[in-house]
Amino acid sequence: MAISPISLAFKKTKREKRPALLTYTVAGDNNKKKSLEILNSISKYVDICELGFPHNTPIGDGGQIQTSSYRAINNGIKMKDTFQIVRNFKKKKNSKPLLLMGYYNMIYQYGENKFLKKCKQVGVNGLIVVDLPWPDNKIFAKKCKKKSITFVQLISPTTSKKRMKNIIKDSHDMIYYISMLSTTGGKLKVSPKRILKNYHNIKKINKSKNVVIGFGITKKTIASLKKADGLVVGSPICAEISKSLKKRQNPVTNVTRMVSLLKNKIS
Repeated sequence: MAISPISLAFKKTKREKRPALLTYTVAGDNNKKKSLEILNSISKYVDICELGFPHNTPIGDGGQIQTSSYRAINNGIKMKDTFQIVRNFKKKKNSKPLLLMGYYNMIYQYGENKFLKKCKQVGVNGLIVVDLPWPDNKIFAKKCKKKSITFVQLISPTTSKKRMKNIIKDSHDMIYYISMLSTTGGKLKVSPKRILKNYHNIKKINKSKNVVIGFGITKKTIASLKKADGLVVGSPICAEISKSLKKRQNPVTNVTRMVSLLKNKIS
């Protein structure tokens, strides 16, 4: 099997002795055109882009991401629009790897096989399915692998050592460590030192797997976590889009400026 674009991205950042920067935006926020413009613009600074399906009951998401989701839904964004945004983004030469993030019920309603076929067609490189934990995700993860799509396993601070070993053994080329028990965008309630300690415990089990840290990462906290393989920033970006729209400014410019600052802090 050819090496995945996700693995290649981590190889590159390791050579550059820095963590990979992953950003999360909601597909179609605040509309289809702007959403694609934001992706294209920030991908100059980002190593892997995460794109969320707008969802009306996003259980793991905090207020900022929910607001983004509602904006996209109010603008009529459907699954097909999300796929179209991905297709247009991946058309560009040397486009960055893209992960789709969402909830299993949407995939189930769409039809698992049809969904994965579509992901493959438009150029999705990986999937994060928030509410499909191990071992329930074993069959789906295998289907993803067959299509050369990375299925990203999630680990949280309450995951037991035994369970962690199983998850890591079954994981593809990226694992997402949820830094704290809260929804996204919460204040970092755990010290960066503690987060890194947990992170290193995961890495000890298998050094070859790429582990990214998400939840609670902001301009203030990002530099203190730069020993990780990768860092995910989502809520501050969604909040920046909201702020720009409120002030009638162009979200593309403001979000890009913010992402370039984040990149500087970990380079």
